[in-house]
Amino acid sequence: MPFGIDILEDEIKSWGYEILETLLLDRTTGGNIIWATDDYSSRGDGFKFYDNITIDKICGRNMHIIQPRISKSPEEQKRRIVDKAEVFTPSWMCNSQNNLIDKAWFQTEQDVFNHELVVGGNNTWEPTDKLPPYPKGKSWKTYVSENRLEMACGEAPYLCSRYDATTGDLIPVHRRIGLLDRKLLLINANTPGITSNMNAQQRKYTQKIWRRAAYKALQSTYGFEWQGDNLLLARESILVTFIEYYQEKWHVEKLPDKECLRKVAEIISWNIWQMDGLKYGLPGYTPTESIEESLFNEEVPANERFCRIMEWKSQEPLRGNEVVFAKMLITNK
Repeated sequence: MPFGIDILEDEIKSWGYEILETLLLDRTTGGNIIWATDDYSSRGDGFKFYDNITIDKICGRNMHIIQPRISKSPEEQKRRIVDKAEVFTPSWMCNSQNNLIDKAWFQTEQDVFNHELVVGGNNTWEPTDKLPPYPKGKSWKTYVSENRLEMACGEAPYLCSRYDATTGDLIPVHRRIGLLDRKLLLINANTPGITSNMNAQQRKYTQKIWRRAAYKALQSTYGFEWQGDNLLLARESILVTFIEYYQEKWHVEKLPDKECLRKVAEIISWNIWQMDGLKYGLPGYTPTESIEESLFNEEVPANERFCRIMEWKSQEPLRGNEVVFAKMLITNK
């Protein structure tokens, strides 16, 4: 059954309790992400700005509390625009800006993944038949490995375009335009498929090739967001995006196995993180640690740390180095 816009937390929990637990983790504090908004505070304890988002607060009778922006009331949308400048970008604009990144990467003026069009006064696009030549020394694997970051990502429309955040229209897999979508499209096109004459071992190895490439795509895709509800929506959307490309690749309706989904959730929980983009710490707090001494000073309260992310080194097993995002910015200046 195809996924809708609003991914129910109860459904994710049915795939494995630990998968939803992982999607709620904050890797900087070791606890859970926080609401970081007062929009839910009228519900009482557990729903206030600094409270952790926990499974019992978003499942069961609470499973419809967190909804995509398009499902929120016009009044709530306006309030969030005023409070946090929360303005979501239409897919055609995300596509246009992502196209500029690809033209620069491919070193071409040609359309890369799609042609931008105006039809009946509306901006849209059509997928291209084939990509331009890769620049010298680069390949689809190089593209998949390139780090991409969406700042203040909201529901992450620049990373994965399951639906248009401004209209709610679902977008078929072959027409998607997100930065992660483009990596997964290349992976599906360039990794081998399963044929009828393969034995069980060959089939397993073929699926491993795809899986490792898809993990790599996730590991090189990052985003941060202030508000906890948006962050969870982004994480859920990326998880389901992985599932949808898996199903598209192998022509199946079933889910990947639980261990695979657990690893995907682990990558997402590191790469899509909660942060105040001005202070590089948790929303509502000011980091008190020294950037140079971070990762080593355990005396600093967890909520006063600079945010941590993962610099990944391998796919199976999942391995990487925990790094401080703010320190990376200083190092790369």
